Amino acid sequence: MLEVRIKSRPISGRIPKVRLKEVWTYIAQQICSDQLLHLFQLNKMKSILIFQKKAQSRDDSYTIALEEVFEKHMVAAKDLIDGEDLARFLSQLHSDVSNLRAMLRAIYIAGHATESFSDFVVGHGELWSAQMLSYAIKKSGAPCSWMDTREVLVVKPSGCNQVDPDYLESEKRLLKWFSRQPAEIIVATGFIASTAENIPTTLKRDGSDFSAAIVGSLVRARQVTIWTDVDGVFSADPRKVSEAVILSTLSYQEAWEMSYFGANVLHPRTIIPVMKDNIPIVIRNMFNLSASGTMICKQPANENGDLDACVKSFATIDNLALVNVEGTGMAGVPGTASAIFSTVKDVGANVIMISQASSEHSVCFAVPEKEVAAVSARLHDRFHEALAAGRLSKVEVINGCSILAAVGLRMASTPGVSAILFDALAKANINVRAIAQGCSEYNITVVLKQEDCVRALRAAHSRFFLSKTTLAVGIIGPGLIGRTLLNQLKDQVAALKENMNIDLRVIGITGSSTMLLSDTGIDLTQWKQLLKKEAEPADIDSFVHHLSDNHVFPNKVLVDCTADTSVASHYYNWLKKGIHVITPNKKANSGPLDQYLKLRTLQRASYTHYFYEATVGAGLPIISTLRGLLETGDKILRIEGIFSGTLSYIFNNFEGTRAFSDVVAEAKEAGYTEPDPRDDLSGTDVARKVIILARESGLRLELSDIPVKSLVPETLAACSSADEFMQKLPSFDEDWARQRSDADAADEVLRYVGVVDTVNKRGQVELRRYKRDHPFAQLSGSDNIIAFTTSRYKEQPLIVRGPGAGAEVTAGGVFCDILRLASYLGAPS
Repeated sequence: MLEVRIKSRPISGRIPKVRLKEVWTYIAQQICSDQLLHLFQLNKMKSILIFQKKAQSRDDSYTIALEEVFEKHMVAAKDLIDGEDLARFLSQLHSDVSNLRAMLRAIYIAGHATESFSDFVVGHGELWSAQMLSYAIKKSGAPCSWMDTREVLVVKPSGCNQVDPDYLESEKRLLKWFSRQPAEIIVATGFIASTAENIPTTLKRDGSDFSAAIVGSLVRARQVTIWTDVDGVFSADPRKVSEAVILSTLSYQEAWEMSYFGANVLHPRTIIPVMKDNIPIVIRNMFNLSASGTMICKQPANENGDLDACVKSFATIDNLALVNVEGTGMAGVPGTASAIFSTVKDVGANVIMISQASSEHSVCFAVPEKEVAAVSARLHDRFHEALAAGRLSKVEVINGCSILAAVGLRMASTPGVSAILFDALAKANINVRAIAQGCSEYNITVVLKQEDCVRALRAAHSRFFLSKTTLAVGIIGPGLIGRTLLNQLKDQVAALKENMNIDLRVIGITGSSTMLLSDTGIDLTQWKQLLKKEAEPADIDSFVHHLSDNHVFPNKVLVDCTADTSVASHYYNWLKKGIHVITPNKKANSGPLDQYLKLRTLQRASYTHYFYEATVGAGLPIISTLRGLLETGDKILRIEGIFSGTLSYIFNNFEGTRAFSDVVAEAKEAGYTEPDPRDDLSGTDVARKVIILARESGLRLELSDIPVKSLVPETLAACSSADEFMQKLPSFDEDWARQRSDADAADEVLRYVGVVDTVNKRGQVELRRYKRDHPFAQLSGSDNIIAFTTSRYKEQPLIVRGPGAGAEVTAGGVFCDILRLASYLGAPS
């Protein structure tokens, strides 16, 4: 739907100031009935062609269809207009339908219709609608005339089922038309025109928009408005990217590139007539007049030249195949590319994109998948001898491809655009098959698997801040830590979306027996209730498939909040699928060395991230501190620390006259220990943290290589329950009192520590004594403390200290890893 607005200065002073409107317009919505609006839709080319198709196939019902259209137009006319205009229209309608009936009868008998015959038939819908609309406007009191553009627009065939306007002849005819019937408002038919011999024809595909641009150019319009059913041009297909935004402005070149690569903007031909006269085109929604739409013009106003302005939009084309012609005999041989594409031309295939390396070793190009079989067969025939002789090694076809194009006028003058695009695709685990970029740099085109296309589109769109960095999250283990994490996410998701451009969507929660799944995101204010009401039986494979198969979100992460070895055993496969993994679960990194090395090798070789900061110090930055030291060239000599918040609490409170068993019971009552305190007192948890740090430092040790001094008396290790253990523990209070007394006598305290000795390549876990002025003696509560002795921090170790136990700090550490992942994926850091 379009509106052409004319400059106040007429052409050569001879054309009056007018408004020309194509038949489906804003005026139709404002002053005409719903019935007329329906008729405008009915009279589109496809609707009128039904008569001809039925007649060509010798289907007698074409007469019934024609009568139905006649009746609808007659009823609408009687409803909208009256008096002489009604009589004039009905007379013309009767005459036209009689002629059509005779012509369709001839087509019925012959079983065939020429192209000019078809063009004449389909033009009637435009003629009837334009007449009816002009009479309706006239009835409302505004002077109005209608224009049969076949009297004005002259076109000539240009091949490939297209036509080119003859501007000189059309302008002459337009001036002549205005001299006969000037008017303030003119309703002009769209889509139809004439040849130089005055034979009726059409402007072919997307001809209505094209006719608006042509008329706008002929009358030097101030603006051409295309009325559609959308609010403007989107930064990406909103059916694929829900956060696509309306673009306020586009350059002619950007709109041209977008339309070529499949964006539903305008046909590229529509831009040509207005572009030469710098006439803006505005895309607006006739059903939402409050929307300002998108203006397409010569050069949009400067938008600060930053990255979110230089890439305006993304477009995709699906159902393509990539053809790769490869061989060492191609290098330096003139005419090879010409022979390839002349062969493709003979087939009549449409080449969408071409990519050739400077070595000339291979040429690849994309064509529609439905045409690739014919292209491949013809190429094999054409290069049969070269293939047999080995000058060409192969003509390869890769099916199931799509094209993703990044479009922007300022890409050429902005460094780093390509790097950011490919980084976004790599981090979304997208493999690029071919690349093309012209020297104008209006677009960067990549070919990828069709199954990856939507994910790639979303990743690129969010990376350039056209939408938020969206991260789909699957939570495994809604126990104490998982439940706390979900509550923290609930409290922060709105702020993250508003302030950090991060959109976290929890699309799955699974426990050991039930799981809750969502395609777009679980309401975290009700997740507990939903898990009870809408849960289904838990299945870890189905849970992971739900996350990996979701094409709505380009980035996915699984957060394992369990301490389960079987869950940890899946990390490698999840990372291989392109799913990021975040966990406080120590089992993977402290398990068998070969599995750990395999996991870390995969993680380092891919753009899939594996974060586990919370495995050692809960919310403390232990892993990141260690990595920072190593990555900046420091050498780790020794790591020594109190790694267990539980044991820290116990020995911080084991002072004075209190019995050891009473302190353990107090810690258990406060929730610091595991349900069975032996799990903490055994030292296994500390040993796992030591082995993790040892491996991070480069030591290849197994958990069994770490000697552990257990605090569980041998005779109590076999107790059948935690209750039995707690009942018998007081019998060892005297031994503990003696050790504490000996330490007091030396002005020392007892502390349970883990040590990584990188110089001697070993680790150990044991109970040690420290002077009261030592940093390890200064702790309170459940604090952890870790001392890094390095080449740089040799005389005075680098110390990290803080709360090392509790669901809040552990969940906080996991949350930090989620935000770190979002930052790596493109969110502001």
